Amino acid sequence: MDEKTATPFGMTLSEIHRKLTELQTAPTRSLGQNFLHDQNLARGIVALLDIQPGDHIVEIGPGLGALTEFLVRPDTRLTLIEKDSRLVPHLREKFESGTTRVFHTDALDFDLRELWGAGPVKIVGNLPYYISTPLIAKYASALSPASRLVLTLQLELAQRLGASHDTSDYGAMTLCTGRRWDIRLERKLPASVFHPRPKVDSAVITMRRKPRDKVRPLDDAVFESLVRRGFSERRKQLRNLLPEFKNDWEKIASALGVSPTVRAEQLAPAQWESLAFTASPKTAQHGAERFDVVDENDQVVRSEFRDVVHVNNLRHRAAHMLLFNASGELYLQKRSIWKDRNPTCWDSSAAGHVDAGEDYLTAARRELHEELGIEAPELTSIGRLTCSEATGWEFIEIYTGQHEGPFQPAALEVETGAFFSLEKIRAWAAASPGDFSPVFLQVLPLLKS
Repeated sequence: MDEKTATPFGMTLSEIHRKLTELQTAPTRSLGQNFLHDQNLARGIVALLDIQPGDHIVEIGPGLGALTEFLVRPDTRLTLIEKDSRLVPHLREKFESGTTRVFHTDALDFDLRELWGAGPVKIVGNLPYYISTPLIAKYASALSPASRLVLTLQLELAQRLGASHDTSDYGAMTLCTGRRWDIRLERKLPASVFHPRPKVDSAVITMRRKPRDKVRPLDDAVFESLVRRGFSERRKQLRNLLPEFKNDWEKIASALGVSPTVRAEQLAPAQWESLAFTASPKTAQHGAERFDVVDENDQVVRSEFRDVVHVNNLRHRAAHMLLFNASGELYLQKRSIWKDRNPTCWDSSAAGHVDAGEDYLTAARRELHEELGIEAPELTSIGRLTCSEATGWEFIEIYTGQHEGPFQPAALEVETGAFFSLEKIRAWAAASPGDFSPVFLQVLPLLKS
């Protein structure tokens, strides 16, 4: 299909009426359709994306294309996700091209795996108010590649997302979303800028993913459980809602610098994180692990502590495991933002060092249990990477096996994971090699289609 360029004039109210008449349709309340007709606002919302050459822009619910008009650029990719079958032909005719794709689906059902491998992702959308919360949870999740979201929401929800502690708007959503994202209410929007007019005011927010040094290492499941229980009955004191702390509550409250009678909204985000850290299972320090040090022929010469091995670039051993489902898709894990090497990169299904006294297969089985929470299936060795600077001075044995999941990725080790086709992975690695760990890029050529 030939490249298309939208006219940079936006959509006025009269243009919206004309197009709806032409399409013989009308806004549907059940879909939460309210079309923006203020062109200056549309430009301003798009400007908040800070679009750069090579970006991949995703618009949720483009409708008639009021924002899309300003998103079409020759140096970016554009993905449009539209649920309304009446509007999809119009969007495809007007915008679809070699760099713009239109998906006819509910944004809640859209496969986030489609967004990887096409450049840095930024998301924009005028979200239907009745499903804004689950949409934010999905597109701000660990599986989403988005680094920035610019969203139009019901004003009440926007205020809750960006609330300060010790206010009535502050709650579980504020904390659980704000832990990984910087959220800012950019501007309020009156109902008059939409057709039809919604019964409530709206607001535009930006969400920017926090850098790793701004996110405290914690088990997010523990954090979210504490927060949701703590806010389940706002009038109750926390010590009555979190019984696991009952015996030590006076000491914990003192360490947090708060009264023992404190309620949920009185704890600042950093204090909630400290509380979750107290409740999280403590794991052994990696530096205390011992590895076998080997020679150039992979023969054991002695054992050393992990830190000694890494600091001195001593030869040692590791195993990578590649798990396929019955459809032939490969499960990839996304490394945690707190990993000391290659944080946030996609990697083999599981991988880890061979501990002192272990053999490769024993280590492979142990790592599958520790990283993915599964008992190892039958594993087959398909090759080895020779120790070199490119492998981090590791001899690496590579195993394949079959498993359908579900997996339980280890907190602090694995951010998320998903099955991908080998075709998708190869195209993705060719387009964005920096998304993958360097070792996995060496493993990939060993896999047969």
